[in-house]
Amino acid sequence: MALNKHLDAEIVSFASAHSKEYSRIYRAIERYQKIVVFRHIKPDFDAMGTQMGLVTFLKDNFPEKEIHFVGDNHVSFTPRLFPETESLPNSFFESRDFLAVICDVGDPERIADPRFVKAKYKIKVDHHPCKVEIAPKATVCDLNKAAAAEIMASILLSWKGKTLSKEAARYLYIALVGDSGRFMFSSTTPHTFAIAKALLETGFDMRSTYLSMYEKTIDSLKSQAYVLSNFRVSPHGVAYYLLPLDAQKELKITTEQGKENVNMFSNIAGINAWCSITEDPDPKEPCWRISIRSKKEDISPIAFKWGGGGHAQASGAKIKDLSELDAFIGDLDALFA
Repeated sequence: MALNKHLDAEIVSFASAHSKEYSRIYRAIERYQKIVVFRHIKPDFDAMGTQMGLVTFLKDNFPEKEIHFVGDNHVSFTPRLFPETESLPNSFFESRDFLAVICDVGDPERIADPRFVKAKYKIKVDHHPCKVEIAPKATVCDLNKAAAAEIMASILLSWKGKTLSKEAARYLYIALVGDSGRFMFSSTTPHTFAIAKALLETGFDMRSTYLSMYEKTIDSLKSQAYVLSNFRVSPHGVAYYLLPLDAQKELKITTEQGKENVNMFSNIAGINAWCSITEDPDPKEPCWRISIRSKKEDISPIAFKWGGGGHAQASGAKIKDLSELDAFIGDLDALFA
């Protein structure tokens, strides 16, 4: 695999270690006329940014190809940061003559559109542990990378003769910033910063990008006030707040927005981990969805125990009802005892 000569040594080292996988990915993209890019349900910055970074790159470099992207929209990010996803008819997938690229998701049940299974060939770019391999022939997965976008950017930047535009780089940067906790999580490495540097060198406006990502509305202050008035702290420094349905209705927020204030506790002395616990009335699976963050300790084993998963300092979980709340908080609290 011939690499672009201008790349940072960190990027070259990672790309060289995965040269076989990169070459398979390049050949598959060149071979297929129809490409659909997938990502996980309940998307975040990384899922949407990695997806749209790739979609933009493909449209820029392969204008003759048919490029699509699918999945559920985000209540806050769409269309403020990312375009509305496409709604493709079943007839499109029936031919099976398309390439599926799956971003930022480890297990098949979490892929937002199940029709990925119909693809003749599959590629996966991810940084999560997985139980079932989705794309055994062309997967690049590194659990130590801060974001799926960190890997995707490496793949695209390393593709000799291809161009990464400002728009594609901006999407990938949004994803990288979001999943690295603005480069504050322990998963941030010299490779992460090398990728960030390469993306910034395309010339997009970083300041406006941050403003778009983190700008709040006046109404959001009401949600923050609610959190500050209703949070609790466990004996060993686990801060958490509950958002039952009546509170969501009063605050005029959706279930997906319940976790938006979770990082209010990130810089508070004596708080080691923090959670939003939001009631979800989904008729298929009513539960309380939990977003967990941590300063130092690895919270992912607790998340896995409680029906979720994720990363060392940012994970998700769920409880069936509030009768399980004390047990969940007890497990998390014990990490810091």
